[in-house]
Amino acid sequence: MNRNLSRTLFVSVLAGTMMLSACKKAEAPPPPPPPPAPMEPAPPPPPVAPTVSVVSVDLGSSVGADGKIAASGTTFAPKDTITASVATTTSDPAATVAGTLNAKWTYQDGQVVSEEPKSFSFAGPGVTNFQISKPDGWPAGKYKVEISLDGTVVQSKDFEVK
Repeated sequence: MNRNLSRTLFVSVLAGTMMLSACKKAEAPPPPPPPPAPMEPAPPPPPVAPTVSVVSVDLGSSVGADGKIAASGTTFAPKDTITASVATTTSDPAATVAGTLNAKWTYQDGQVVSEEPKSFSFAGPGVTNFQISKPDGWPAGKYKVEISLDGTVVQSKDFEVK
């Protein structure tokens, strides 16, 4: 009987242990992570300085009342006054932007015929004219005018004198 008693005791202790462990409180779940810190808004980008740009270059021998070329062309007579009309605009029409336009006129062999810089305070859209003339007449041949803005060539036009 000793053996039965030991077995009964063992089974009772085992059953009691299992019951106690089943009654044990479940562990509390870990607390939720804290919410992320609020993000600060990105700082606004620095203001962009207004710029000036050359919109177009037209060639002609006569200028209208608005300062623009009356009839554009690329072929001229030897005694024509040749005008390059440079249309510009600023990125902010209300801003004034300092800058320099330059017209460099060259003959077909690369010889510089004329070069003229003009400094401005540009504001919104505008037109600047450059002219060349030669009372005794231009030699026949091919020519080019290069328009620079602040030292950088931005447009060029080829033309011919016949």
